[in-house]
Amino acid sequence: MSNKKLVDSITSRSEDFAQWYTDLCLKAELMDYSDVQGFIIYRPYGYNIWENIQDYLNKRFKETNHQNVYFPMVIPESLFQKEKDHVEGFAPETAMITTSGVEDLAERLIVRPTSEVLFATHYAKVIQSHRDLPKLYNQWCSVVRWEKTTRPFLRGKEFLWQEGHTAHATEEEAREETLQMLDIYKDLGKEVLAIPFITGRKTEREKFAGAIETYTIEALMYDGKALQSGTSHYFGQEFSKAFDITFQNKDSKLEHVYQTSWGVSTRLIGAVIMVHGDDEGLVLPPYVAPDQVVIIPIQGKNSEVVDVTNNLFDELKAKGIRVKLDDSNRSPGWKFSEYEMKGVPLRIEIGPRDIKNVIATVVKRHNREKLQIPLKELSSKIPEILKEVHEEMYEKALDHVEKNIRIAKTYDEFKAHLDLGGYVKLSISGEKAEEIIKEDTGATARAIVEEDLVTEICPVTNEKATQTILFARAY
Repeated sequence: MSNKKLVDSITSRSEDFAQWYTDLCLKAELMDYSDVQGFIIYRPYGYNIWENIQDYLNKRFKETNHQNVYFPMVIPESLFQKEKDHVEGFAPETAMITTSGVEDLAERLIVRPTSEVLFATHYAKVIQSHRDLPKLYNQWCSVVRWEKTTRPFLRGKEFLWQEGHTAHATEEEAREETLQMLDIYKDLGKEVLAIPFITGRKTEREKFAGAIETYTIEALMYDGKALQSGTSHYFGQEFSKAFDITFQNKDSKLEHVYQTSWGVSTRLIGAVIMVHGDDEGLVLPPYVAPDQVVIIPIQGKNSEVVDVTNNLFDELKAKGIRVKLDDSNRSPGWKFSEYEMKGVPLRIEIGPRDIKNVIATVVKRHNREKLQIPLKELSSKIPEILKEVHEEMYEKALDHVEKNIRIAKTYDEFKAHLDLGGYVKLSISGEKAEEIIKEDTGATARAIVEEDLVTEICPVTNEKATQTILFARAY
């Protein structure tokens, strides 16, 4: 495999991972910066990745009887204040509308950082009886959080996401919903993004403001940092009591509903870039890639080449494969570099010599493997090869995760492991230990590990250990 760098304008990952990421977002035309700092433009190629994520999730949501809705983007300040913990959690990040441009508003309006309070007030109006339950709603929208430090897709002042909000008659049903959505997110990683998510419950310190329990999907980037890629929250009756969401149960008694919320965002695009990308550019898993296959004619004006490549394009398109035929006047070398940089999973090269030999060259983007496939078998083999590529990419990412989970029995060992990147398991005594670790090392608790304690005593506080945590430095 050649190590020659094909796209010189992308910084190498080993030289400067953060700059590599930014270069790639711009060079691959995923996004552009807008005229307002912290707000990005989603260009067609980047937005198409998001649409493919949406397609998968919408299908899974509909299969589990969820309905899509749309709520207003503004929340009256008085309404937002109703759930105390929730407000405190979001207070520093909220953007407010204070004037119409002509006169000051009688009440300030908060541009939604999330929509729990909007759904809660609606549910209080429309839920009266157990026959009205469950309410299984999801919305696709954007939210605004006034972040100080922003980075494309990973952290912005505005980002796109889906947020599910459900109401149930029983605690058991709400808890099942919380874990069911976590499983759907984990499947999204395995089946579409080729990312092996670690799932687990967040600590009290790291859970969502207003939740009783928060469950997370965590991805491990190439540089050894973790990325929280989605969450599912069990609210119990926290919001329903604050907003008086009651229903008459089967015994005609008044009861508060049990609620959940769950969401993933365009942060997933950042995860795909950083888990799979290399020094030549993007490496996109086939089922999320805007273009799964690119056909590049060699000597593209040759009539035989034109006929064969056009027919192949039609055949692949008829099979539902997202295929691009680049018959532009640019050189084959330029096209190879361009589509490598854009991460197209498969490249098919067909020229007069290939037609004479009745074969085509198929190149896998993720590992540069070249396959010689008989022309007559090409359209039937491509779906199989795409599946192979997806599985190989998933296994490579899984291997990276498994090699980067370490166990620490002492605080010094913990720090040494942390500097290697990846996750470190440590048994701690509680929030005090978490705080010390964060201040000392910059690492945070990613998820609680449901396993036996590594040590009986917490190496940080010398107090009795109560739970084992997976720690990492994170984006």
